[in-house]
Amino acid sequence: MRVLVVEDEQLLADAVATGLRREAMAVDVVYDGAGALERIEVNDYDVLVLDRDLPVVHGDDVCRRVVELGLPTRVLMLTASGDVSDRVEGLEIGADDYLPKPFAFSELTARVRALGRRITSALPPVLERAGIKLDPNRREVFRDGRQVQLAPKEFAVLEVLMRNEGAVVSAEQLLEKAWDENTDPFTNVVRVTVMTLRRKLGEPPVIVTVPGSGYRI
Repeated sequence: MRVLVVEDEQLLADAVATGLRREAMAVDVVYDGAGALERIEVNDYDVLVLDRDLPVVHGDDVCRRVVELGLPTRVLMLTASGDVSDRVEGLEIGADDYLPKPFAFSELTARVRALGRRITSALPPVLERAGIKLDPNRREVFRDGRQVQLAPKEFAVLEVLMRNEGAVVSAEQLLEKAWDENTDPFTNVVRVTVMTLRRKLGEPPVIVTVPGSGYRI
């Protein structure tokens, strides 16, 4: 899952990004609304964690732009105000969810994951395919009943493959969904991660390489 965090309190923004990355999400960060508009025009995001009271360009205008562009990106709006009228207004602008500050990080993570599930057709919270069971909320993976310990990027790649339900996923798509914008697009990080993931999942191999196209489970 790829997330854009837009928050002008830099310490908070960086802390949220770090926490979400530990949950195997690819996260980009900007500190004002203008930066957010630039990113959503270039990158595909599953979820936008958007502070409402932003400098340069207000968060409301960023949210309106997401709607105008017809993006599938889901918007979780943050604000220091907990008034019901503010929450209603934010939702009417086009936000998909609303979270007042201060918030518990566990709740933020749960809301981001819930919004991410709404990007694609309805899938169960726990994904199962080819003897693999993946629970995004618990960050757990089992292969034929045996628990498999994965690094965050390995988990992210496996989740993308499983959510595509047998369809081929290109290396470029994996790079887009599992890594942030600072990753060199010419690196072999995808191939290396898939190799390590295959080894950890064990025999027989469940990740199939489709020459010239990508990977599938």
